[in-house]
Amino acid sequence: MTTYNWELIERLLHEVQNSAGARFAPREHAAQYAAEKAAAGESTGNLDELKATATQYEKLLLDRGFIEARPKDQGGNGENFILTLRGSQLLSAIDSCIPGNNHPCEVLDGQADALDPATFDEVASKAQIA
Repeated sequence: MTTYNWELIERLLHEVQNSAGARFAPREHAAQYAAEKAAAGESTGNLDELKATATQYEKLLLDRGFIEARPKDQGGNGENFILTLRGSQLLSAIDSCIPGNNHPCEVLDGQADALDPATFDEVASKAQIA
């Protein structure tokens, strides 16, 4: 069973949303995420591993259709992205801004690979994750 760092993925998806005109930099976003967690007294483990994971997540999210290249008319520069419908659904499901919203992450964690496109699309279509 594949497990994911949903907080880091959420952070990356939010950064994708805000990347118009700027380069998407997953390693930098991971470092900022780690600094915020450390300031809150939480550990994220080895920073280099976290940065590598963020880079792997960028590739995975792109390859599996959660993000795509940002069009030039929307601030695209060849180094940034937009959320696809699937990416928007994922962000909505795991958004920590919604109080008591851990259940969708638990449902996703129960899948063999929650970010497999067919698996995610099936799970996202059910009310249990909405």
